[in-house]
Amino acid sequence: MPRIQGITIRRYRALLDVTLGKTFEEREPEVLTDIVALVGPNGAGKTTLMDALEFLGDCLRVGVEQACDMPQRGGFDRLRTKGETGPIEFEIYYRQELKARPISYSLHVDIDSKGRPRAARESLRQGRTGQTVGQPFRFLDLTNGQGWAWAGKTASEEKDKDKQRVALEDPRKLGIVSLGNLAEHPRVVAFREFLEGWYLSYFVPESARSLPMAGAQEHLDRRGHNLANYLQHMENESPLRLKEVLSRVARRIPGVQEIKSKKSPDGRLLIQFNDRGYEEPFFAADMSDGTLKLFAYQLLLADPEPAALIGVEEPENGLHHQVLASLAHDMRRAAEKARGPQIFVTTHSPYFVDALLPEQVWILQKDEHGASTAARAADQRAVKALVAEGLPLGALWHSGDFGLGNP
Repeated sequence: MPRIQGITIRRYRALLDVTLGKTFEEREPEVLTDIVALVGPNGAGKTTLMDALEFLGDCLRVGVEQACDMPQRGGFDRLRTKGETGPIEFEIYYRQELKARPISYSLHVDIDSKGRPRAARESLRQGRTGQTVGQPFRFLDLTNGQGWAWAGKTASEEKDKDKQRVALEDPRKLGIVSLGNLAEHPRVVAFREFLEGWYLSYFVPESARSLPMAGAQEHLDRRGHNLANYLQHMENESPLRLKEVLSRVARRIPGVQEIKSKKSPDGRLLIQFNDRGYEEPFFAADMSDGTLKLFAYQLLLADPEPAALIGVEEPENGLHHQVLASLAHDMRRAAEKARGPQIFVTTHSPYFVDALLPEQVWILQKDEHGASTAARAADQRAVKALVAEGLPLGALWHSGDFGLGNP
């Protein structure tokens, strides 16, 4: 399963210049872990970083201009850090597989002469076999939609005969969209598929209470509209996984004995909950937000073919504090599986952080100029030693032993 090993974001709102993990330019830090937790006070940049990940996916899906103009963003001028004039920059440093050599994708977003956002620079880089010094080779290199691309599976295969001139009709569309559909560019195809599959969860319990038409669906959508359809799919295709999910939910929500989908007479799909002590079942409309949310997260983590990257914002909202450490453990286990997703999660809960390692937690804060900074808990003085002595990481954070504790 692909893994992001490092991210650099520049001039994206409060993220003036933030790097998490290792990149070609920052080779000393350790790579990002399977689960990455972002903590810090309100306004520190956690949600902005998650939105930056979604922005990249939107650029691929609808183009740079539409991605900037989405209602939650409000256009390029509102996205670029105030007072800055350079492009918004992203670098994603990742491995397609565990033993594959890393590839770096860079995207610079700027405005053209008409004030329209465009992909001012786009490149994919990979080091050659045995290369230990020097710059990696650019096998895709575009400026304002014009440039070059090399075919082949690895950087060692680049030959002059494989060099292809690229001229995009519209630089507001990404080059990886066009080249990512061509078999002769397998590395571009692989990265496009990786980016295309990112899943940022914005689960809304009220959406899960809707009554969709019956019909199994393979994956849970971002807001949970199809929770009943996804449950139906799990009942049909992965009954043992679903049994494990129901067992975990039953341990954490007292009284829940069974959860299943039920087709109504008019062809709509209901989620039916059977509670201990009640003969008649309850339905999603009767269940608490926290019950639906915990059930949805457990189903998401049990997906037999998960997205390569899953992002979850503040999973603690609506959940009892005693289930948060268990949920964090479940996310860690899912992410650590050989074919499991890499999980990015924001949280304000020390109970959730208690279940994590210092290497998995990043503290976001604002500096004296209002720009976000990011640092690993493991790199804070004495944190690893205190955790090794048995002190819970979340408790250390809450008490202000590293970063800024919860207000």
